[in-house]
Amino acid sequence: MSDAEPQIKYQVRFDWGVAGFQALAAEADVVVLADALPAVDVARGFPTPLGAHTVIAADLATSTLVADWALARQTEKGDRFSVGVVAVGERRADGTIRFAMEDLLVAGAVIDALAERGIDHCSPEAAAAAASFVGLKRAVKHLVNASETGQALAETGRTAAVAAALAPATDAAVAVVTDFTFPA
Repeated sequence: MSDAEPQIKYQVRFDWGVAGFQALAAEADVVVLADALPAVDVARGFPTPLGAHTVIAADLATSTLVADWALARQTEKGDRFSVGVVAVGERRADGTIRFAMEDLLVAGAVIDALAERGIDHCSPEAAAAAASFVGLKRAVKHLVNASETGQALAETGRTAAVAAALAPATDAAVAVVTDFTFPA
């Protein structure tokens, strides 16, 4: 049994980090990398081969654009379009994944926006991520600023990066990703 097998029957799936990407990518029409804030330590990371997979990036400003993009691809396909949403996360000093709350919120925002457009056959994991976003929607700015990643960026003088991540999109577009470095 593959890691993704329990979620394969669902149109919208959710997982974490590089292992989540590896588990969901093969059985998805698109993988959405949910990444709210820039990496705290950009020097640490490892390239992840994306292979022939279609991979797009999402942040708080582009979650609805990503959902619109997915709906357009489903219309073009003329059949159910499967979406794997992966919260990128951060890495601790010992190399283990840190489940970055802000990436969970981005993933939830994407999944919620997909559901609003009718792409709503969600795995329990995806439904929980969406419920997290919906339940905390009014506090997103505060939560991202107060998050471990937000605080670490502020401590290194990168408060502008956090503010930019929380600003409304003015010229946002869906970014198809051809290479990606997961935090390591």
